[in-house]
Amino acid sequence: MTKAAKKKGLGKGLQALIPQLSRVDIVEEIVTEDSIKNININKIFPNEHQPRKDFNKEALQELAESIKLHGLIQPIVVIKKEDGYMIIAGERRWRAARNAELKEIPCIVKKHNEQQLMEISLIENIQREDLNIMEEAKAYKYIIDTYQVTQDQLGEALGKSRPYIANILRLLQLDNRVIGMIKEGKISAGHGRALLSIDNSDRQYEIAKKVEEEHLNVRQVEELMRNLSNSKKKEKENKKEKDFMLIKFEEDLKSFFGTKVNITKGRKKGKIEIEYYNDGDLERILSLLETSS
Repeated sequence: MTKAAKKKGLGKGLQALIPQLSRVDIVEEIVTEDSIKNININKIFPNEHQPRKDFNKEALQELAESIKLHGLIQPIVVIKKEDGYMIIAGERRWRAARNAELKEIPCIVKKHNEQQLMEISLIENIQREDLNIMEEAKAYKYIIDTYQVTQDQLGEALGKSRPYIANILRLLQLDNRVIGMIKEGKISAGHGRALLSIDNSDRQYEIAKKVEEEHLNVRQVEELMRNLSNSKKKEKENKKEKDFMLIKFEEDLKSFFGTKVNITKGRKKGKIEIEYYNDGDLERILSLLETSS
């Protein structure tokens, strides 16, 4: 299957989940010269809600150099707003055109409500091969939450397996600092999935930095997580053993004093409580203590 055919099928799949979008919003449009409008580049601004946030600087500069030589061949798609024109599709081309110092660029002005705007932006960006993995995760979450679809339904529409969708969505549970490291390419999504077993966010970030500094691969991180898990398990077992010993001491003291005894152990200190029920009971216990000393 060709890349073009694959993208076409992908659009159809998402359209099934977002039925209010017409096919003309999803696939490339055939436009005439009359429908293209040159707009001052300073009056155009990006959609702050679109999922894609990161743009490769080197790739942008390469596109800018191409635009300087050949101009902006493919127009961007915008919507008219009170303070100018907001980009629906083509933010990367707009950024490159600014780098190329163009004064105005060709645009197709569309009429869409805010809901349709986000939908079209999602569809355009999800289909991009260079979409950041965390932006992809946020886009999937938006579709699932907004349209109440299951991971299976979304996976089927995108031509991806449910485990693939689930694994990407799980990355959103990571600490924000770790998410930032994945976005910046300092660690991979595979590293992130391995770190999900750590509940403490500071500890998670600390190990993520260790992964980056020591250039650990995913298998090494998974092994590190297993060792940490085994260490915690052993610690719990030791704690249970200590608790058992405390219970034994309580039983021994209970037999000696003939009353209820409670031992509480803290990190640095503990206490022993011996119950008595009247003055005579107290005198009896004190007598036992004097006798045993």
